[in-house]
Amino acid sequence: MAASIAAVTGAALLSLAVSALAGYFVRRLLTPVRDKLDDTEVLSVGPGTVTIRASDETVAAGRYALWLGGRGTHVRLGEVVRADGPTVTRELTAVDHGSMRVGRARWDQYYWCGTPESALGIAHQVVDLDTDVGPMPAWVVPGDAAGDLSGQRLWAVHVHGRGATREECLRGLPVFHRLGVPSVVPSYRNDSDIPELPGGRYHLGDTEWRDVEAAVRLALGRGAESVVLVGWSMGGAVALQLLSRSRTAPRVVGAVLDAPVVDWQDVLDHQARVNRVPVWVARLGLAALAQRQATRLFGVEGPVDLRRFDWVARANELRTPLLIIHSDDDDFVPSRQSRALAQARPDLVTLVSYRGADHTCEWNVDPDRWDGHVESFVRSRVR
Repeated sequence: MAASIAAVTGAALLSLAVSALAGYFVRRLLTPVRDKLDDTEVLSVGPGTVTIRASDETVAAGRYALWLGGRGTHVRLGEVVRADGPTVTRELTAVDHGSMRVGRARWDQYYWCGTPESALGIAHQVVDLDTDVGPMPAWVVPGDAAGDLSGQRLWAVHVHGRGATREECLRGLPVFHRLGVPSVVPSYRNDSDIPELPGGRYHLGDTEWRDVEAAVRLALGRGAESVVLVGWSMGGAVALQLLSRSRTAPRVVGAVLDAPVVDWQDVLDHQARVNRVPVWVARLGLAALAQRQATRLFGVEGPVDLRRFDWVARANELRTPLLIIHSDDDDFVPSRQSRALAQARPDLVTLVSYRGADHTCEWNVDPDRWDGHVESFVRSRVR
């Protein structure tokens, strides 16, 4: 009898532990990180160079940035000058504000910081989008009047990714501005620059698309006849939901997706392995996310069914041309589902593959190539 009771107790405790781990995995996925921690260290500053701790990120090819003192100092970095074991020396190309010094720092792949005007010298307007959860701030960036697509009534709407801000989209703005294409860059619910909503949870694109729809409506209200979406990472998942669920979708003539989440289940299986969580345990939590009790368990507005985000399975539903830019070395959102989607719909999906770029860092590694592919795609969408 005692052995039976012990076995039952052990099984119950194991079940509770599995449920707790599954719940933790899902809550971590859905919870925005508003305060990002320093993750590297500036060791010395030389004439036009900076030496920092070496890591997979800091030794990567391309152009990046560092934050020091929270957001007190922002500096832009160029290519690697020298990599020597535990340290790496990179070009110091600009100090945007603050003062360069040794000490703790945070790696920043967005490269630019601030607003379109402060970062890029492009005038912009700040507006509030009218959404179902209240006003959302957005940038409206005019196209260059000398651009040869100006007057075409084509606009772009740029969508940042999970845990990011509108600054992530600054890398994509110059090519549209040069072409004469105006842009809208919206915030969306639970961003760090807006008041936190009740629950304060991401919905992986299941609700966020409504805020991006408000940006499309603003563009249409200002004279746009057609729109191109530009989505980064989870912003790609958001864009794809808009294309399948919004009444404005017929006015979207194309989407540029950088390292997009094409299938959340595949991405989260990968993240479970990276974080040493058994895939079956992670899937247990994600299955609960699709159930009615998800509101109570996870603080979301309603169930989130990941099958809605599997665009390889839903490939025959696509109606909008896509340009997908994705690095085969992306270890956060693997490129395999982008490849599978391109293979399933070669009539609509153009895939541009990179090597040597981390997640959403294709522009950083080769900005001219990135701009060139985007420009060609945008020109092809002008009717």
